Amino acid sequence: MSVDRDDRDLEAELASAGAGRVGIPVDAICVGCGRIHVKRAEPGELCQHPQVDPITLESSDLTSFKHICHLCQHATWWNPVAVLSGLLERERGE
Repeated sequence: MSVDRDDRDLEAELASAGAGRVGIPVDAICVGCGRIHVKRAEPGELCQHPQVDPITLESSDLTSFKHICHLCQHATWWNPVAVLSGLLERERGE
C-alpha cells in the first residue's frame, strides 16, 4: 500500500533514483521549476544535528538543501514542505 499526497505515490517517488538513497525523506519544492517531489537529505544538509530523530522534525525546522532536479537538469535548491514521517515509520518497520 502506498502513501498518497495529492494523488501522488510517495513510496514510488522515494524509490526512484531522483529521490536519492540516503537521508530523511521530505516532500520538497524545487526553487527553479516549482516541481514538488520526494527527496532525501542528510540531517546536516537541513541544519540539524546528525543524531536527530527525524520523526520529531517539522518542515519549519529545516533549511533549504541542494539536490538534483531532473526537470531543471542540474543541482538546485529545494525547500522542504513536509517531513514524510509515514515513510520513515514504514522504513523502520513501525
